[in-house]
Amino acid sequence: MGIKIGGQIEKVNGKEMNYSEFERIYLAKNQPVVLSGLMDDWRACNDWVTKQGQPNLHFFSTHFGISKVQVADCDTRDFTDQKRVEMSVSEFVKHWLENSTQGSSDGANNEANGMSVLYLKDWHFVKEYPEYLAYRTPQTFCDDWLNLYLDSYRMHTEPDTYQKDNEISCSDYRFVYMGAKGSWTPLHADVFRSYSWSANVCGKKKWLFLPPSQHHLVFNRNLKNCVYNIFDDVSETNFPGFKKAIWLECTQEQNEIIFVPSGWYHQVLNLEDTISINHNWFNAYNLSWVWDLLLRDYNEAKEYIEDIRDICDDFESLCQRNLAANTGMNFFDFFTFISRFALAIVVQLFHLHRDNENSMWNSSSAAQHLVLNLVSIRNIAIKMKTVGVSAADCGFFMDLKETLDDPKFLKFCMGLCQTYGMIHKQTKWSCDMKKALMVDFGDYGSSISTPEDLVKFIDYAAQKLGGTCSEENVLLSKFDDG
Repeated sequence: MGIKIGGQIEKVNGKEMNYSEFERIYLAKNQPVVLSGLMDDWRACNDWVTKQGQPNLHFFSTHFGISKVQVADCDTRDFTDQKRVEMSVSEFVKHWLENSTQGSSDGANNEANGMSVLYLKDWHFVKEYPEYLAYRTPQTFCDDWLNLYLDSYRMHTEPDTYQKDNEISCSDYRFVYMGAKGSWTPLHADVFRSYSWSANVCGKKKWLFLPPSQHHLVFNRNLKNCVYNIFDDVSETNFPGFKKAIWLECTQEQNEIIFVPSGWYHQVLNLEDTISINHNWFNAYNLSWVWDLLLRDYNEAKEYIEDIRDICDDFESLCQRNLAANTGMNFFDFFTFISRFALAIVVQLFHLHRDNENSMWNSSSAAQHLVLNLVSIRNIAIKMKTVGVSAADCGFFMDLKETLDDPKFLKFCMGLCQTYGMIHKQTKWSCDMKKALMVDFGDYGSSISTPEDLVKFIDYAAQKLGGTCSEENVLLSKFDDG
């Protein structure tokens, strides 16, 4: 291989692990794992797979053939990724079958027959076919702030960059991938430095992982360019640390789900014809990874155009536009995101308190989970304030009372309520938000527009809730610990 393998990714029976165990062992420690036993009731595992265990390409062509999808040409590099082309699912299936008929689905004879190995990636299947319930997100992965938010809002909607289907205003981060044997994905870390999970509906994948502590070894001397293919003859001159990297390896079988933690660089090869379902997501445990990437990319965007600062009418706005184009969101988008989440979490906490009048309500697993979320958001807001993010940078103004009356926000709150009710198995946790939305913010300022405002709002909410609790104020102590 030419690379050093230091170990294998752990495999665990997902049916024997509850959410708190997964949270403690893998989320909090940012460690990868492969889980089995979580796909038994998926419709996709029946409809999308033939009796012989192969991708049911005819089913896709018949039922979803007109869908337009992004397809990677695995044989053609385009900067740091593979060249992408758009085609219909029917066209993709036709290419796959023709390539397979000629006996080159492993990519070995591509040059001989003039056909590339194609890999359908990033198909927003759930958004396109919401009535077709292909799968249920396992409870383990349900604390998904990114997709929950995008079910109600767009991440980036600035008029001069907004387009209905572009990547900046991406509708969600739930994807279907389909590729023949030999299709592959170059070395990368996931978008936003999010977590991801990838479920093999059929087929087999080979994964190679590099932990965050070693990621500098796959970059060049100025840390600007990353190795593209770890199985290439990698230049020791350009990448002097590459040979020192120690990789973790995993072969993912059919009906197994792999959890990819934040900041772990990985390269993936389809060992067989494969269909997978993939989600990118983040929550309280990796929110700091998202902010750190955003800040780094902002500094790079600013440095890149520094020489035009003096002739630019609004240099900061240009930096933020470029940041959104390059990273998928900017300071405004991210601050809007965490502010809405903070308000929704506070609503849930007040709702829990009103439904559970005993003094120990805040020791429940659901309350503790929500407090953890607030602590994480508060810490990020403090970081934003520390680096000098201002109201002008965020360009954001959230009137609390108006937001509480916004149907989009109500939908968002309902989704949050249902998510944590499922995670913590609180079947009696009502999603009727009327009581919770009657929270009196009259003695608090009515808006949030800066990171400092957000910190003050969270502290106010904690104090108001804590004032009705027992002498040992669990909520406030959590903020002190954070």
